[in-house]
Formats: sequence, C-alpha cells, structure tokens
Amino acid sequence: MHSIKHPIAVDENVATAHLTSFHYGSPSSGKGGGKKVYIQAAIHADEVPAMLVAHVLRQELERLDAEGRIKGEIILVPAANPLGLSQVLHGAPFGRYDLRTGTNFNRAYRHVADALKKSLEGRLGNDADANVALVRDEARKQIAGWEPKDDTETLKKTLLSMAIDADIVLDLHCDNEALLHMYTGTPLVDTVAPLAALMEARVLLVAKVSGGEAFDEACGRLWWDLADHFEDAAIPPACAAVTVELRGENDVRYDYARQDARALLQYLGHAGVLDIPLDPLPETACRATPLNAVEPLAAPHAGVLVFHKRLGDMVDAGEPVADIVNPVSGQVSTLCAEHAGLLFASTAHRHLLRGMHVCKIAGTESFRSGDLLPA
Repeated sequence: MHSIKHPIAVDENVATAHLTSFHYGSPSSGKGGGKKVYIQAAIHADEVPAMLVAHVLRQELERLDAEGRIKGEIILVPAANPLGLSQVLHGAPFGRYDLRTGTNFNRAYRHVADALKKSLEGRLGNDADANVALVRDEARKQIAGWEPKDDTETLKKTLLSMAIDADIVLDLHCDNEALLHMYTGTPLVDTVAPLAALMEARVLLVAKVSGGEAFDEACGRLWWDLADHFEDAAIPPACAAVTVELRGENDVRYDYARQDARALLQYLGHAGVLDIPLDPLPETACRATPLNAVEPLAAPHAGVLVFHKRLGDMVDAGEPVADIVNPVSGQVSTLCAEHAGLLFASTAHRHLLRGMHVCKIAGTESFRSGDLLPA
C-alpha cells in the first residue's frame, strides 16, 4: 500500500487543500492482468456515512494487501472533497455545492465520449480487449489535457484521472433520509445486480443518460456512447460505475459501516479482484427501476411538513403521502402520489419553503424526461 497527496488548492498566501488517495495491489500490466477498482467517498462532503465506510474499507484493504490477496489494483479515496470539508455555513457543514461558484461537486464532470469519437475514428475493430485498451488510453489523454479554471475543476480532474480507466467505480454517497439505494447505467444492470443484492439495496435506479454529468456517468457512460457511435466495433460496457447511497445523513453507525464495507468487499471478491472466502449471492431485494419512473414531490407552499407515509412504505397512485401545514393561515395541502411506488428517500427538514424537496417515490412506469437528477 502507498498513499499519494494530490495538490488541489496551492495558491501562495491562501488556504491550501490536498486530496489523499490510497493505492493497494498492483496496476495491471496489460491484457489478462488484474482489474482496476476505484472507490471514493463523500464527493458531497457532508455525506458522512460514506467516509465511515471508507475508513472500514481502508483497514480491510491494508490487511488484504499485506497478505497478497488483491488481484489487480484498488484505489481508495476516503474523503473525496477537501474543498467541501472546509465549508461551513452559519455553523453547519456545507459540502454539496461549492460556495464560491454554486457548482454541485457531483455535476459537470468532463464527458470525453465526443472527443473520443473523433480521435478513435478508423482505429477500432472486432477485438474487444484491444478496443478497451485503446479507449482507456485515449480517455486518459483527454482528462490529462483538461485545463481546470478553478479549484473545484482541479478536484474533479484529479478524481476523474484516477477513475476514468477503471473496470469498477464505486462512488459512495448518502441521501438526506433514505433507504439504501443505488444508481447505475442501464447497460450495467446485470453487472451491478450482485452488488445490489449484497448491499441489500431497496432500489436500483438505472438510466442511459441521467443529465448533469455526475461522476459515475463520466466514467461509465462513455462506453455505451461509443458503442452506439461505432456500431461495427466491439465495445463492451467496460466500466461498472455505480453510485451507492448509504441511507441517510444521520445513519453514521459502526454496524452499518462494517456491514456495507463487507458487502463491497464481497462484490469485489465475486468480481475476481479479491482472494477472499465468498458468500453465496443473496436474492436481490429489488428490481432495476428506470430513473425516469421516480416521482419527486415538492412543497406547494411554505409550511410544516407532516408525513402520512414512512420510508419503505408502498404508495398507491392518488394516495396521500404528506401534508404541508401553514400554521398562520391554517392552510393544509395534502401531497398525493400520482404514480404507485416505493417511498425511498425524503428530506430531513420539517419546515419547508415553496418548491423545496419533500420525498422521492420509485415507480415502475417511465414518465419523466430531461435532467433526471436534482441540481
């Protein structure tokens, strides 16, 4: 194991920031070598459960590396956002957005597929392994050529440079209040299903394009974009990129962290990355759900939020989910689901302003379009 300190903000006479990555195993030497795995925690810096899981992973990976049981390379970034970790707003940690620019730390990553469509023209054939190696080489070059305009872009470039050529990318997050759920690309469903089963995920949300250029899609989507463009070439979905939402922000518990870390390690074992005793894969607790079948509810006016339903409840179409109570006017507005589904995430706030997020319900029938992720 070795660690690397990456400079993020190093202006003289200004506060500095560095990102630390931990590297286990050995990089693949080429065709037939071990896989590369990239794991990062809390790019939204206030999503603390992810960092505790990364802490447990680090301990286990150090042991496995010392025992020579890592077949390939694993990169772990246990605190992926030193910029966000330094932000406090009126006494509260504030790690989702860059306070200087308003930019979401998990949006606007460089999507290299369009550039690769030009640089790879006439160079791809029927050998999938050769194509994967060539695509990864060109993708690395594109990220290396990215010239960041500010510290946040420097952070994004640094993270993406470690992940863009990985076989497996695990981006660890959490929601405000939520059941454990996951996001991935539609072409990756079969590859990711074992992870969903091991993590006991209640919802697996899938899309070919989510919108907003989140980190996992910057790593995974380029493969099916290129496959659609170069129809005669053999281009598999070579990066299993997944966002794992580790319940809610307050679910910071050692038992959860150990359980989740063990599930992640089991997934890597089943993927052939770790030489560890393997448990039988459990039955999955959910089926893949189209991301555009998720119904978000928002407050129609300011007031006190009172839920009729709890996380994990199934909701019928037309059924009341929550009330917004204006204690001054006496107005009570009942929010009803338009589509049946599972209530899997909600806000932790109990007084909302008009338009603020209330909850999300995972249905089965697609009905939304455009950007499917919140800003």
